[in-house]
Parts: sequence; structure tokens; C-alpha cells
Amino acid sequence: MGDLSDIRIFLAVAQQRSFNAAARLLSMTPPTVTRAVSALEESLGVQLLLRTTRQVSLTSAGAVYAARVEPLIRQFDQVREDLREEQGELAGLIRINAPLSLGQQILPDIVSGFRAEYPRVSVSLSLTDRFIDIVSESFDLALRVSEPPRDKSTIWRKVCRVRRILIASPGYLAAFGTPETPDDLHRHACIAYDEEAIAESWELMNGGRTRKVSAGKVLAANNGELIARLAEDGQGVALLPHFIVDDALSRGTLKQILAEWEPPELWLTLYYPPYEKLPMRVAKFSDFFENYVTHTRPL
Repeated sequence: MGDLSDIRIFLAVAQQRSFNAAARLLSMTPPTVTRAVSALEESLGVQLLLRTTRQVSLTSAGAVYAARVEPLIRQFDQVREDLREEQGELAGLIRINAPLSLGQQILPDIVSGFRAEYPRVSVSLSLTDRFIDIVSESFDLALRVSEPPRDKSTIWRKVCRVRRILIASPGYLAAFGTPETPDDLHRHACIAYDEEAIAESWELMNGGRTRKVSAGKVLAANNGELIARLAEDGQGVALLPHFIVDDALSRGTLKQILAEWEPPELWLTLYYPPYEKLPMRVAKFSDFFENYVTHTRPL
């Protein structure tokens, strides 16, 4: 089967499609990674990877081998973690993905507090506003601010509702007027929050009435913090989660408008791969995270 450490290194190269990227991921040197894969190929008597100057790809034998050994390695790691947890020891790595703004604002305190309580748990954080595929990208947990989940291939847990509000700077409102109805927004610069930084459609509701507004004709971005700064600079109206703009509202650099009109609610949700059993370290972090955002710093 091959040396266990060599197999792990091979799987990292297969996933990253690069010796250098795998070396960075594993905190190793590229020559060490190359030697480990070569040793595994020699022990098996087959070529697992095709190396070119531009990329690394799996041979047909390598693809079969990776598909068979990867679940075995996961099971091996799970057994090891189960044994540790049965002895009351919480240890291992948690790979977490989170939206950029949310991660920057609350994860430092959460991770620091969690590791103070469980120092043998390692945490790897990846921040992006792109919706990742938690299974193919090998994360243990993803935090998402989105509409209620429809994905049936993952496990999810609702943490809380995330409130969004319409905001603009006092200077912008003084120059262009304060909208009194959503229909007035058609005459304003509405900044879109879109993954591709192209356009966004706002649905606003007040009782039984619904209005739709197109945003992004003048400005669009794929990060909430950036949009908040643009709004503070007087560039237009934005629809953002309250936790992104609460400091600016307190300072008076942004002002809420059309408070009686609300968009569909978003959820802060924890997503997991389709575990048969949630690893204890992931479950403990989830509880720690939920307690923080519902009691220490509500969103």
C-alpha cells in the first residue's frame, strides 16, 4: 500500500495538481514532496503522476489509487480522533471557510477563545466571498451568509438570522435626496453586491407590497466591506448586512434609509460535508461559534 506519510503527500499533490502547492500546504520543501511521491511510485511499481513543466496530473493508475486510498486515510484519521476523544482529548485539524467580512470581524476572537480552551486543536482558516464546494475542497466546516439552504448534498445548521439594511452617507443624501419609496431608488446609484461584481436585484417588502430594484449600473463589487467604504465615500446606496455597517452607523458616516422596507432574510449557517458522524472537534467548535454570535456578539 505504501508508507502512510508518502500516501498523504501524494494525495495532497493530486488535490493541488502541483508539487509546490502541496509543499506549501504541508509545510514541506518541494524536493521532500517529490522524493515522497517517487518513493511511493517505486514501492507500488506504477507511475501515479504525469509531470510537465506547466502542471501535474494523475495517470489512470494514479486516479484509481487516489480514489481507493483517500477514503481509507479519512477512516484512519477518524478512528484516531475517535480514540482520542474517548480518552477526553480534543485534538486534530479543523479546516474552516468563511466569508471575508464575517471572518475578519468575528473569527479572530472566536478562534483565539476556542484554542485557549482546546490548545491541541489546530485551525486552518480560508476567507473568501465565493461559495466553495465544501466536499471537493476538503473543508471540515463552512460559514455562510445566504438565503435558506437548498443544497441536499451537505449537512447544515442554522445559527441565526442576518439582518440587511439599506444605507447611504449623509453627504450623498444631501446631494441627491433621500429616497422615500423603493421606486425612488431607480434614480439613484445603487451599488451591487455580486460574486462576479456585475449586477444585483434587490427585492424589498413592506407588508404585502413588494418592489424590485436593479443595482450595479454604476458600481458593483464582490466584497461587503469595500461596498460599505464606497457608500461612506458618497458613491451611492447599498444593501448590506447590519454587522458590516454597524460601526459606520454609530459614527454617523452612514445612515439607514427606507427602514420600513426589508429584503428577504439571510441566514448565518454552518455547513458540513456529509459526515456519518460529526467529529467532536468540529462539533465543539460549532457550539463555541454559535454561543459567541448569539450571546457575546449578536449579529
